[in-house]
Amino acid sequence: MTRDVWTYTETATHATELDLTGYKVECSDGGIGKVDKHSAEVGRSHLVVDTGPWIIGRQVVIPAGVVTAVDLDEETVFVHCTREQIKNAPEFVPGQEDDATGPHKMKFVDYYLAFFR
Repeated sequence: MTRDVWTYTETATHATELDLTGYKVECSDGGIGKVDKHSAEVGRSHLVVDTGPWIIGRQVVIPAGVVTAVDLDEETVFVHCTREQIKNAPEFVPGQEDDATGPHKMKFVDYYLAFFR
């Protein structure tokens, strides 16, 4: 069975009911930035993360399936990857046809599915 990287895991399913914009993003080895956009659309759920000072001027898409938990009190999203993996992720380019759901969607699927093999 292929993992659906665009659907939240059971440990993070309540994320579909929240607006995670502005939440901090925490990788397995530390913080990476903040959520700039959040889509909870079924089959296309994802975060667009502004990596801020860690990788200046860069935004990346993090599919919902990579989110492991959401801490509401600390307004933090936890993801199943390292900062280096996020740094190497395909870049989200604002203004292009919505990269996370348009024709560029497969580059994100290919990249993130490797984390679950």
